[in-house]
Amino acid sequence: MIDDSEVGRSPRRPWDGRAQRADRIVIAGIGFSAVYGLLLLPLVPSLVGSHPALLELLRGSMSSMLAMGALARTGHASLLLGVVAGIPGCIMFDWLYWWAGRRWGQRAVGMLVGHGSRADRRTRRLERTLERLGPFAVVLSYVLPVPNPIIDAAVGWTGMRLWVFMLLDAIGAALWVGMLVGLGYAIGQPAVDVVHAIGHYSLWVTLGIVVAIIASQTRASRRRVRDADA
Repeated sequence: MIDDSEVGRSPRRPWDGRAQRADRIVIAGIGFSAVYGLLLLPLVPSLVGSHPALLELLRGSMSSMLAMGALARTGHASLLLGVVAGIPGCIMFDWLYWWAGRRWGQRAVGMLVGHGSRADRRTRRLERTLERLGPFAVVLSYVLPVPNPIIDAAVGWTGMRLWVFMLLDAIGAALWVGMLVGLGYAIGQPAVDVVHAIGHYSLWVTLGIVVAIIASQTRASRRRVRDADA
């Protein structure tokens, strides 16, 4: 089904010729989704203790889902809200990867898989997953060993309609969020205590996350400079 030689190359430009408006929208949207996640990362420690439902809605954070379940167990939150609020945060950018697959075909999958031995393993895993599960791979994508964006792009490439994809994606997200909220509910008060402790030290945790991000980006920049010099 998938030509490994083409997927493994991870083409620099997955479109043909000059980029059209749709190409620019898709690539900009995918780039924004990565930046969006990084920008919200420092807010996780403070929001998970004070506004976990908002954090679910904005980011689809696993910790916020656990927190909502635990708070529901102690009577401080709604169990239904905990499930519903997490769905938009989980599927917020998935349609972009579906669109990439629909527009660029196999090259969209290649762009996400990358190249090398690890990419080859991911390609084999993706092929086996789609052959075995078909459309239900979208529903189970949150628990499969293949990253969600790769599955989203693959089903877009293979012709799944957008409304079908969004429906299956929402069902899968609801099952995933429900499982995590249910786990938090089962844990109960101990999880609430952890959430409160995180909120109490949220400033220091946030500063630590910011420092870690800056250090990681600095190392990556230096590595690119060294590679360019070499």
